[in-house]
Parts: sequence; C-alpha cells; structure tokens
Amino acid sequence: MCGIAGFTRFSSSYGDEGLLKRMGQVMLYRGPDAGGEYLDAGVGLCHRRLSIIDLSAAGNQPMYGKGGELVIVFNGEIYNFQTLRAELMAQGYQFTSQTDTEVLLALYQRDGENLVKKINGMFAFAIWDQRAQKLFMARDRLGKKPLYYYPCDNGVVFGSELKCLLEAQDIPRKIRADAVADFFAYQYIPDPKTIFQGIYKLEPGYTLTVTREGVEKRQYWDLNFRQQVTQAEDTVADELLSRVRAAVKQRMISDVPLGAFLSGGVDSSGVVALMAECSDKPVTTCSIGFDSKEYDEVDFAREIAHQVQAHHHEFTVKENVVDNLEKIAAYFDEPFADPSLVPTYFVSQLARKQVTVAIAGDGGDENFAGYSKYAVDAVEHRLRSKVPRMVRKHILPLLAGMLAGRGGTLLRKAHTLLSSLAHEPGYAFFLSNSTFRPQLWDRLVRDDFLHQLNGYHASDVTVSVFNQAPADDHLSRVLYTDFKTYLPGDILVKVDRMSMANSLEVRAPLLDYELVEYAATIPGELKLKQGDKKYILKKAFSRLIDPDKLKRKKMGFSVPLGEWLRHEIKPLAEQLLFQSETGLCDYFKMDQVRLLWDEHQSHKQDYADELWNMVMFQLWFNRYATGN
Repeated sequence: MCGIAGFTRFSSSYGDEGLLKRMGQVMLYRGPDAGGEYLDAGVGLCHRRLSIIDLSAAGNQPMYGKGGELVIVFNGEIYNFQTLRAELMAQGYQFTSQTDTEVLLALYQRDGENLVKKINGMFAFAIWDQRAQKLFMARDRLGKKPLYYYPCDNGVVFGSELKCLLEAQDIPRKIRADAVADFFAYQYIPDPKTIFQGIYKLEPGYTLTVTREGVEKRQYWDLNFRQQVTQAEDTVADELLSRVRAAVKQRMISDVPLGAFLSGGVDSSGVVALMAECSDKPVTTCSIGFDSKEYDEVDFAREIAHQVQAHHHEFTVKENVVDNLEKIAAYFDEPFADPSLVPTYFVSQLARKQVTVAIAGDGGDENFAGYSKYAVDAVEHRLRSKVPRMVRKHILPLLAGMLAGRGGTLLRKAHTLLSSLAHEPGYAFFLSNSTFRPQLWDRLVRDDFLHQLNGYHASDVTVSVFNQAPADDHLSRVLYTDFKTYLPGDILVKVDRMSMANSLEVRAPLLDYELVEYAATIPGELKLKQGDKKYILKKAFSRLIDPDKLKRKKMGFSVPLGEWLRHEIKPLAEQLLFQSETGLCDYFKMDQVRLLWDEHQSHKQDYADELWNMVMFQLWFNRYATGN
C-alpha cells in the first residue's frame, strides 16, 4: 500500500526532482518504509512505499521492466498475482522479486493496456512506456484506491492525493461552484469532479492514456444487474459463502502482521469468522466504542471475538475528538464530512499498533441492501406506484409544502415522505440521501452563489446514474447508484484516508470484483426480503455464526454528532462557523446559519448533519483553499 505521483513533460521541461520529492513528502504517511523518484525527458514519477509483500529492497519503486523501457509506480494489492506470476513464468518471463508490482510490469509487456482485465485487486498505477512515449494509468474497478489528475499542456500532473498536485505551483486553486453544492448535499464530492476546477478524479473502472497527442480516458469495467440467478435460496447462500470464503482467503496473503476491523455487525462478523476458519492462529481484531451507549457496539464485537477466540483490542472515543478533529480533517484535501471518519481514524490507529494489514467488512451493505435507507426507499417506491400520477404531481407537493419547516420529528418525516412520493424514483432517492432538505438549502444559500450555479442542482448526479443503471428492477437501480457514487466517493475515500493516515493497509473481501458481479445476479427479493436487510448474506453467514447475533439492528459507524456540537466540539465549531472571514460566508447567509446553530443548541431542532457539514467545510477551506 503506497502513494504515487508524477507528471508528463511533453511540451517543455516541466517539473524537476524537487517537485517529485515534495509530492512524496506530503503523503509520507502513505508509505513511510521507502521512497524513490524517476525523471527523464518525458516523465517524472514518485513513489512512497508501505511494505506488505516482499519486504526487501527488490520491492522498492519506481520499478523498472526488462531493459529499463518500462517504469511503474503502483499503489495497491493484486490478489491473483501469484496465479498470474506462475502463468507468466510458464511462458518464459523471469522475475527478480516476489512482488505483485513486477507481475504488473510483465503483464503490460505481454498484454499492453488490456492487463487491467486480467488483474483482481485494489489499485491505482502509472506505467511509463519509454519506447512508445506513453503514460498509462488505471484505477481499480470499484475505486478502492484514489487517483487524481490535472490535464495540462504538458500532458498531466497526477497523484494518489489532491495535495500532491497542489505542490505544482502553477495549478490554480479555483473552487468549483457545483462541487460545493455536491459536497453539502452528499458530504463528499462525487467522481470525476474535485473541489478545484481543472482537477479530476479518475473514475473507478477507467484507464487514462497520456501521449503527446493528448489524454484519452476509457472505461474497462461496469457492473450489470440484468442477469439474475434462478437457483434455490439455499443454493445461492451456499455459493455466496463459498465465494466470500475464497475472497477472504485470498486477502490473507501478507508478509507483515494481519488483523481485522470488527464492529460486531453482519459484514465484519462474517469476515472475521472466515478469517479464523482459514488461519492456524488466533485472529487479531480491533473495535471502537463510544462512552454513549446509544452508539456503542463493543459488546457485540466482543461476543464475536470470543466465539472465534480472537486476540481482541478495543478503544473508546471520548474527549479525544476535539483534540484530534483538525488533524484528522487535514488528511482530506477535499471537503469531506461523513462523521464516521472519526471512529475510522481511531480504529485504524488502534489496529496499526497491532498489525500492518487489516481486513474489513466494507461493501456488504451495497452488495446486499444493508442500509436502512434501502428498506425505507422500498416502502416509498411501493406507495409511489399506488398513487395516481396526477395526485403525485399536483396534490402531494402542496401537502409537502404545508409541512415544510414545521418542527417535530413526525412532521419532518411526513414532509420527507410526501416530497419523496411526489417525485420520480431517482430524485426521490436523492432526497432521502441529501444532507440538506431543499427548503432549508434555499433558505440558507446566498443569491450570488445560486447565480454561480447557473441552474445546476446536486440531484443531477444521482438522477443521471439512477436513470442509466443497467438494471430492470428498482432496488438494483438504487444499489447501482450507490456503487457509482456513495461507495467510491464516501466509504472508500474515508477508509483510504484514515487507514493511510496511520500507515495501515485495509482490504475488503466483500468488494472482490468477481464477488460483486455475482452479488449483482442475486435477485433483489433475496437481498431485501420483507424488510429484512442483507437477508441472503445473513443466511450464508448463519453457517458460521449464531443467527440471533446476525439479527440485531444495524448501527453502522454512527457517532453522537448532535451532542458533540453541543458539548465536546462546540467552542471549535462556533469559532469556525462565525469567526471566519471567508469560506462558508461566501456561500451562505450567516444570519440564517446562526439561527440553525441557536435552534440546535437549545434542542429546538436537530441540525447536527447540516452544521457538521459546515464545520468540516470550513476546516478544509482554512487549510487548502488559498494555498497559504
């Protein structure tokens, strides 16, 4: 697990070794074990290494192919590299290391850009083909590893993190208005946008080829929900368990200590049970709790750890939030506000004291409809289909408008339901996921910012993906939408940044792309069955774990956000919101923000999510917006 960065220099002698070293230095935590640079007339490449496979110097990068005509910088893990290595050796290829990096070079030598279709893993890499004067870059199918790039006259500047690119002084930091709107709606900025104009994220499942002629982007993979299996329920559960077991076993290959995140939920519990089954020694597990019982899951995790006889470790998040929040936020060089970043940071910190690689349960919710929002959306969709279009179009919006801004949880829920029923499914799914309700957004946002948006609405992202989904049923369209937006933009960004902040590699067997493709063939009624979320996954894991332990209400990585804003982080939040001369105040009417703050403090309303978004935006703005 590593960090990569670099640039092409086709038009001039753009960049130098000093820039490469600075790019590496700002992401030192991604790879503290080794670093290196490569510079020639056409390209500059930089690498920071966290040693996982073949700890010797033979695994250091940049790595050179036979004859020095190919040079690679690679971030990630290729889980089928041993199979591919054996295949290549049978064809006469020779290797000097035990690394997956060298296998990538050999594959490129044999298959060219088609190598991406042969590899199974999490990755972002760049290969410089000196003979062809071409830089080839790729990102894994699901977006586990990040890759930013800036097209320019010289080709591209690229890196694992946005801050690497910002070391190039000629890249402007002009904030995109539509990206700001996206952030406040979603708590992250969806691919391919970034917060800055002209800088992009390479989307999952895409490659980027850079030559003197320009930059060409190609999609090499997509997820298809249209082919559905017809086997009996028990057969599907058995097949699913077999595939998850294989994915877990594959991800346990490591030359450094390995453990697991354990929340006590379905996904992590099943993964840990399979790890214990595949290991001849106790699994090391790590859990995070809160001093608020409403959000604390350590008891559940402890039960699972005891069942599999794990070496279990725990950490409780208390007053340490305010002391660490600014530091934690700094690892996100774009605005990011998923509050579970806090426990993810601390569980990564805890795990790193024990291991260098942690296996996690990420992906179970998106694959098997595990979030509560899916069950709610399913109910709303059934109701929507029963309401005549005329009523939805003309009457429900009036009723929703009458309830807009009314206090009380029930009235707010009624407003949300009526608003959802009044709209088409794609937009309704956006409403259920958006942090800011439309009426509140309209109340807060400045007129000049609305003018900058020029009619753009953050819902465009969700609606566009939803309507293009290769799926025939509503639930599959919803899952596809999250696979393309929420998963790579939120969940995987959070895990990557927080684990890398602690120099920890995290692997996610439930996001094995072949497993994901199989899960897409499982009918929706086996994922969400009569309101029972992740039904088929629970049935599969019930072969390993007491079914009663799999039936508890999902908590996720929730945090006591409302109380934090009233107590632990209140002074910091108030300072950020109301004492900053630029940032939030460029986009919002601060007198209205003050009203939200006061109503939250007095318990009159709960505006925790909205205020948290604002706090995190200002933290980002103070550090990255100006370059000072």
